[in-house]
Amino acid sequence: MTTGLILALLAVLLAFGMPLFFALGIASAAYFWAVGIDLALLAQRMTASVDSFLILAIPFFYLAGELMNACRLTERIVDMSKALVGHIHGGLGQVNILASMIFSGMSGSATADTTALGSVLIPAMKKEGYPAPFSAAVTVASAMVGPIIPPSVALVIYGALANVSIGRLLLAGIIPGLVIILSQMVFTYFYARAKGFPRYPRADFPTVVRATKRGAAAILFPVIIVGGILSGVFTPTEAAAVAVAYALFLSAFVYRNVSAGEIWRVFQSVSLGSVRILVIIAVASAFSWIMVREQVPQVIATGLGTVSDSSIVVLFIIIGMLLVVGLFMVASSAEIVLTPILVPVILAFGIDPVHFGVLMVFSLIIGGGTPPVGVLLFIAQDIAEISFGQMVRAMLPFYIPLFAAVALLALFPQLTLFLPNLVFG
Repeated sequence: MTTGLILALLAVLLAFGMPLFFALGIASAAYFWAVGIDLALLAQRMTASVDSFLILAIPFFYLAGELMNACRLTERIVDMSKALVGHIHGGLGQVNILASMIFSGMSGSATADTTALGSVLIPAMKKEGYPAPFSAAVTVASAMVGPIIPPSVALVIYGALANVSIGRLLLAGIIPGLVIILSQMVFTYFYARAKGFPRYPRADFPTVVRATKRGAAAILFPVIIVGGILSGVFTPTEAAAVAVAYALFLSAFVYRNVSAGEIWRVFQSVSLGSVRILVIIAVASAFSWIMVREQVPQVIATGLGTVSDSSIVVLFIIIGMLLVVGLFMVASSAEIVLTPILVPVILAFGIDPVHFGVLMVFSLIIGGGTPPVGVLLFIAQDIAEISFGQMVRAMLPFYIPLFAAVALLALFPQLTLFLPNLVFG
C-alpha cells in the first residue's frame, strides 16, 4: 500500500512538471517519514551513492567530449567521412551516418551529435538538393549511436548503478554500435537509390589519405580510451582523465583554436551538467533502496514469470516497456530510475547485465527520436527549419533500421558480449 502511494506521488509530481531530482527526493522523504525511518538515513544513502571512484568517470568523459567539440573537429570528421563513403548511394546521408559514428567516439552523447553534426550537415544536404525532412531524420537516427560507442557516459552511469564492470560495458558497446550504423547505411542505400538522391564521385587515394590525416585526432580519441583499458594501463576512470589531458593537449598545442575563455566556459558548463547528473543519481539511489526494500523487483519478476519463463520473451517485454518509457521521459533520467529496479529482474531470468545495459541504453535513447518528448527531433527540426509534423513523418522510415538493430542485439547476445568475454574472460 505504501509503495503504491509513493509511486503515485512520484507520478503526480512528474506530471505537474517538477524536476526529477525534487520529485524523487520528495517521494523518498515521504516514504521514510511514513514508515518511521530517520531522515538522516536518506542523506546517508544519497551521499554514499556518489562517493565512488567510478563516478568520477562521468564528469571526466563529459569534459573530454566538450573540449574535443571546442576544437572544432566537426568539419574534419565530415571531410573524412565524405572521402570514405560519399560515393555510396545516399551521398551526404551516408556521410552523416559515418560522421556520427566517429563523432560519438568523442562526445558519447546523442544530443551533442545531433547539434554539432546537424548544424553542419543539414544545411549542406539541403543545399545539394536533399529534402530538408530527410536531412533532419538521418541526422537524428544516426545520432542515436552516440551513447553506445565508447566513451559512453550512459554506460558508465548504468555500470555504476548496476555494479557492473565499466570496462566490460565500454567494450560491449563497440560491435552493437557498428550494427546500428551498418543497419542505417544499408537502409539509406536503398532508400536514397529509390529516391534518386545525389552522391559524390569516388575519392582518389591521395584525397582519402589527406582527409583521414585531418580527422585522425577524432579517431584516436576512442582508441586511446579503449586501448588503455584493454592493455591494463589504466582503469576506466583513469582513461577518462587521460582523455581530458588528450583533449587539452589538442586544444593548447595542436590546433590552438580554443581560447582560455572558451576552455573556462567548457569547464563551467561541464561542472553544472555533471552536478545535475550526480544529484539525480544520489536521490535515485535512495529511491531504488526503497524499491528493493519493498521487494518491487521481485514482484515484477514474479509477474513476468507468469507471462513466460523464457528469458528472450522477458527481454523483449522489458525492451517494449523501455521503448514506451522513452516516449515520455528523457533517456538519462529513465535510466537512473529504472536500472536499480530492472537489474535484479533480468538477473532472475539469467540475462547478462552487460548485454542488458547496452540494450537498455539504446532502447531508451530511441525515445529521444520519438514524439512527444523527443529532444533530438526538436533540435533537428529547428536546424532544418521544418514543422514538427514533417520531422515526425520523415523519421517513420528510419525506425525500421533502429528496431531491426534492437531485435538483432536482443536475439544475438554474442554481438554484445564477444569483445568483453574475449578480453576479460
